[in-house]
Parts: sequence; C-alpha cells; structure tokens
Amino acid sequence: MIRAGLIGCGYISHKHVRTLSRMTEISLIAVCDIQPGKMKETAALYQSEKSSENEITLYKNYVDLLKDSRIDLVINCTSSGFHYPMTKEALRYGKHVIVEKPLTLSLREADDLIHTADLRKKHIFVCHQLRFRPLMQRIKELLDQGVLGETYMGTVSLRLHRSLDYYTSSNWKGTWEHDGGMLVNQGVHLIDLLIWYLGDVQSVYGEMVSRAHEKETEDAACGILSFQNKAMGLIEANTITKPKNQGYQLSIFGEKGTIHIGGPGFNEVLHCYIEGLPTVEEELRRLSIQLDEHERMYQSFLKTITQQKENDMSAKEGRRALETIFALYKSSKKKGPVSLPMGDFSTKDMLET
Repeated sequence: MIRAGLIGCGYISHKHVRTLSRMTEISLIAVCDIQPGKMKETAALYQSEKSSENEITLYKNYVDLLKDSRIDLVINCTSSGFHYPMTKEALRYGKHVIVEKPLTLSLREADDLIHTADLRKKHIFVCHQLRFRPLMQRIKELLDQGVLGETYMGTVSLRLHRSLDYYTSSNWKGTWEHDGGMLVNQGVHLIDLLIWYLGDVQSVYGEMVSRAHEKETEDAACGILSFQNKAMGLIEANTITKPKNQGYQLSIFGEKGTIHIGGPGFNEVLHCYIEGLPTVEEELRRLSIQLDEHERMYQSFLKTITQQKENDMSAKEGRRALETIFALYKSSKKKGPVSLPMGDFSTKDMLET
C-alpha cells in the first residue's frame, strides 16, 4: 500500500482526492493547507467518496507532513510558485512526488529537481494527465506507427475566458514571479501534447500581448515552432475570449492524413482521415468518451514505482513543454527566434525591461 500526503487543498486537489478514493493501491493519510477549513473539507471529501472513516492527519505546516515517516508519496497541489521548493523538500525527505503543472517556473529549477530526484532515487511525476486519455494515446500510437506518413504540421488553439476577478481573487495570479503566465498554466497541456506527438522543437518565434493593467502576464500569444523532424507547429492561445470559454483544439497534418480534435471538453473528434484506414475516425470517436485520464495517470505512476516501468511523465518530460513556452516568452522579448536547447530562463526574466 502506498501512503500519500497531499499539500494544497484548493480546487485542483479535489480531482486528485476523488481519484484516490477509487484506488485500492494508494491511501490518503494526510493533507496540508494554510487554511484549516480547506483541509477539513478535503479530508471529508476523501472519506465520503471512499465511504471510509479512516483518520486523515491535518498538517498546518507542510514540513511536518514531509517529516511523517508513514508517507511514501507527496501530491503537490499548491500554486505554481511553490512547486519547486516544496517538491525539492519532499525529495530530500525521501518521498516520491506527483506535482501539478507547471513543474517549475525556471529551467534551472527544473534541472535541479531532475538532479535531486536522480540523486535520491525517487520519482517525480508531472500532471499532464491528457496524455493518458485513451483518445490521445491512440493518436500517439498512430503517429508512432507512421500511418500518417511524414508529419508536416501540428497546431494547437486555446480560447478561454478569464475575468479580472479571476486574477484579483489571489495575489499570486497574473504575476510572472508566482504564476508564470497563461501559456504556463492554461496552455501547457496542449503544448505538451504537440511536442509528444511531433518530437523535439528546434526553434521558436513568438509574440504576445497584455492589455489588462491589473496583471503582468500575457492575455494572448502566438508561436511558430520548427521541429527537428522538419515539421512546423503553430500555437494560438488567449484568455480574453468573450463571453466564456470556447475550448481547445489540436490538429496534426501528415502526408497520408489529418487528425483534428477539440471542443469545450477537448474530447470531440472533429475530423479524421487516414489513407487505408477507413474506420479510424469511428474508432477515435468511441475512445473519445473515455475520460478517466486521472486514474490512468495514477496507474502509470504506480507501475513506475512498483514495477520499475518507464516514467511516462517524469520531470525530464515535463521540462520539454516548459522549455518551449519559455522560448516563446524569450522570443517575444528579443523580437526574434530562439533556438533550443536554451540556457537558463525564468518567468521572472519577463519583468526585466
């Protein structure tokens, strides 16, 4: 039995708690948050969903949770700026870590976590759960099998609405130092999928705009990617869509076919054609209704630590999307393309004039 402790009892933690309540291999035994009410709410949710009265320890200080020798796994659901220091501390205390995206807000910090995890012989698992949707995994299989032939281009679109109240509700939201920007928080899932499908990025050119004076980070961004396999990529993202979210889209264009998915829940097959595979669109539509990606993500993590399987979402994997986003940020500042691999970059660099 893997015993878990969760740090950060905000909205996103409830997805983890509901998933854990359905698992027999992992037991949640402790939670931590600076707000006692949120801790109690999260603990009660787990007990209710699991129909269990097992006691859950409430820690006001996350270090006390890390010192708990019963805990094997720490789930870091804090805000973006705390991902690095709390994950590193967890590794130092000998815990495996599941951390919400983004992994960190700088490449130096990401590299330090990778080094620390290797040194401590512990695993970091970054929550890019969309990789574990059956629809997304089948698309990956098709690309790896080469049935689309040479891939020419991939595009992602993110059209969301985030009100000013969203940013002013917390003093860290919309700041470069503690939040990291729209692409890092809302766009990173799509960019991760694009890289997972098309491979390593060679260079990025990007432009961004910010109109809201109440925050520092970008409202809209466009990026042109050149992949090492000669494919092209396009990122188009904003959080100023009126009056509400329009959703997400991802398209892959290849020599022998096209795949286009999207929708408000990012689970609609909008178009699919592959030469010689007339039933593939129907197959993808059947898979699109399976939305148990969080549980599949946890199962993958369990296989990593119990069966020594390859870590599908290691810190090294999580770093790839971050580096691409940071290249877009840097490109927008220098007004020119940025080659990868980059040197160190932090979202705080966006504050420099």
